[in-house]
Amino acid sequence: MKKNYLKRFVWYYKPHRKLFAIDMVCAFVISVFNLVYPYVTKEIINNFVPNKLLWYLLAGLGSLLLLYTIKAVLNFVLQYWGHLVGVRMQADMRRELFGHLQKLPFSYFDNNKTGVIMSRMTNDLFEISELAHHGPEDVFLSLVTLLGAFIMLATINVYLVLIVFAFVPVIVVCAVLLRKRMNKAFSEVRVAQAEINADIESAVSGVRVSRAYCAEGHEAEKFEEGNRRFVRAKSGQYKVMGQFFSSMNFFMDFLYFAVLLAGGLFFYYNLINVGEFTAFVLYVTTLITPIRTLVNIFEQIHDGMTGFKRFCDVMDVPAETEGEDIITPEKMAGEIIFDNVTFGYGDGKKVIENFSMRVPAGKTVALVGPSGGGKTTVCHLIPRFYETDGGQITVDGIPVNKLSRAFLRKNIGIVQQDVFLFNGTIKENIAYGNFDATDEEIIEAAEKANIHEYIMSLPQGYETCVGERGVKLSGGQKQRVSIARAFLKNPPVLILDEATSALDNVTEMAIQQSLFRLSEGRTVLVVAHRLSTVKNADEIMVVTANGVAERGTHEELMALGGIYKGLYEYQFKIS
Repeated sequence: MKKNYLKRFVWYYKPHRKLFAIDMVCAFVISVFNLVYPYVTKEIINNFVPNKLLWYLLAGLGSLLLLYTIKAVLNFVLQYWGHLVGVRMQADMRRELFGHLQKLPFSYFDNNKTGVIMSRMTNDLFEISELAHHGPEDVFLSLVTLLGAFIMLATINVYLVLIVFAFVPVIVVCAVLLRKRMNKAFSEVRVAQAEINADIESAVSGVRVSRAYCAEGHEAEKFEEGNRRFVRAKSGQYKVMGQFFSSMNFFMDFLYFAVLLAGGLFFYYNLINVGEFTAFVLYVTTLITPIRTLVNIFEQIHDGMTGFKRFCDVMDVPAETEGEDIITPEKMAGEIIFDNVTFGYGDGKKVIENFSMRVPAGKTVALVGPSGGGKTTVCHLIPRFYETDGGQITVDGIPVNKLSRAFLRKNIGIVQQDVFLFNGTIKENIAYGNFDATDEEIIEAAEKANIHEYIMSLPQGYETCVGERGVKLSGGQKQRVSIARAFLKNPPVLILDEATSALDNVTEMAIQQSLFRLSEGRTVLVVAHRLSTVKNADEIMVVTANGVAERGTHEELMALGGIYKGLYEYQFKIS
């Protein structure tokens, strides 16, 4: 079914309809004022000057001066409040888009580049804002001026106006024929622009890696390839625009030619007088201005509507939804069961298949084994970051798809290997664990994560800005801030995905003691490659590409003499 983009676009005017109405009234009055000047000019040439009516002449000129003064005020309102309508609509769309992005499934962000998403939030919404202001205003003003000019011209000589307006349909047909090609060209430019933004975002974010590997040339080559695609797309756009505007300008010039030819002949045969001929030329000038405006606004309409279509493409991506009969228990005990769970990331390959495990409430279960076995995927499925393809996951005996996502995520703390810190202060980043926490609680969490002393050694303490992605902190310090978040959240279920992988041995031992205290009375799922960190787990599962290969305590698995023992001895051999 074809989407009604125009109807959806108009809907965003509703909250600002009063301001928009003022904008349109100003545009209407200005267009009416534009029609007065040729009429007064005709009267001056035909009546006031030949008959030496000085007071009428001064009154007419005074009236024009007054109208121009009022017109200047109306133009100010049009420019200021009209643009404000566009900016407020842009803010509404940005707010709606940002809110929708927060609700999209993780799979959307797996498949879309950050730079492309940023382009939707910035470039596209700016073009939409410009269209929201100039589009209706310019179209309305132009149509009113066209209609008014037609009526005023008809009062001079109806046959002459019919000759002139016979060219208008030709202009419209020419514009329509070129519109489809312009639409395609503008869409290609949008895609190229988004891709180059994504390349820039990736290059800037990874500048330390590229320099460390002396890969500046490689990044420059990648950027240049995207830059060339953009130039090609833009060249195609300008070629179609050149054909469009050159054709339109030719018709505008030909319209002048037709006016002078037809008007001159009508004046020669005494069908109109000199004042009417002058007024006719002035009205045609007034007529050409809105036609030229309509022609020029085509680029803006295409830009804006292409941007709005891309905005709608994101808004139409289904957000995470809750099923019927959602349950939100008062608290979570923490028993987690995987029953023949199958999951893949949509590429046809299953990461886990018929996977089963049980994590008793209050116990610590560790997942170990080679990379690619799906250990991190298991962690992502519990808080419903992704939906399973088969089988069932239950928490306290309730299927997770029957539990509120907010309830699950509120009661599950996650410390991952890849720590993300927001561009803010250390205090703000720790407070992500609980935004209602007091300063004392934040400090306590930092102490448990063994980072309080380091923070206090900084000149600004907890108000120290960590920089983009925590660039001002070391890997171990970022990891400890992430662990402090988990302490502050104090959840009944804790997922530690390589939580201490970035720490040195001394710091790791201190953190392990803190994590041990935090784990008491809670359900803990640990993913680890460093097997020394999971020796005390209640149960250890060796996960391979074929599922759970071994399970038991550290002593039981060592006695078994299988995969776990081999991995354990190998690590201590090379350490």
